[in-house]
Amino acid sequence: MIFRQLFEPQASAYTYLIGCEETREAALIDPVLETVDRDLALLGELGLTLKYTLETHIHADHVTGAARLRGEIGSKAAVPEKSGADHVDVAVREGDPIAVGRLSLQPLYVPGHTDDHHAYLLQSDDGGRVFTGDALMIDGCGRTDFQNGDAATLYRSVHAKLFALPDDTIVYPGHDYQQRRVSSIGQEKARNPRLGGGKTLEEFVAIMNGLNLPRPGKMDVAVPANRECGEVQAV
Repeated sequence: MIFRQLFEPQASAYTYLIGCEETREAALIDPVLETVDRDLALLGELGLTLKYTLETHIHADHVTGAARLRGEIGSKAAVPEKSGADHVDVAVREGDPIAVGRLSLQPLYVPGHTDDHHAYLLQSDDGGRVFTGDALMIDGCGRTDFQNGDAATLYRSVHAKLFALPDDTIVYPGHDYQQRRVSSIGQEKARNPRLGGGKTLEEFVAIMNGLNLPRPGKMDVAVPANRECGEVQAV
């Protein structure tokens, strides 16, 4: 397997490149519009053909690069069906695996940050990886106060779907704001200050209700654009 973790500093957002060594097919999880040129150059350098762009959810802090990548190299935009987004090529649903060459990504429906949020589980010879988007971050999680988010729903989703994975499953988050890159399910279950360490549902809801976070600066542009797979590219 070919794998790269890529970073966009403005939104502190991670994009993940996954490629099949045998077929040279690839996918990008959560591509960002501003870094499309970087991603195209990397695909060319590695000799990969981009089959899919995969969204974990409708992002509020950046515009996806899906539409531009599709326009330039013909990749297909895969977006959670529950988002209701337009211009979608592949509707993502739990239970419908996404094949990238001989690799298989398993969508896991984990609502709560948003009502359409999915993680992607990848099993390979060197172990399991789960791309958690904003549902589970390193020592944290995404906010739950917009886009039909709900703290109790997120708690239940993470515990039922993500914390049920083996402890050695590697966690690759959608963001990190402290220059951290990777965690594990075991680590987050043990020490995540919001969701782990035996925190109860009631404690988690109280934590999330007390955050009082500012509105994302790009939300009014990013959300409408991402509901069209990035076809609206005013940034």
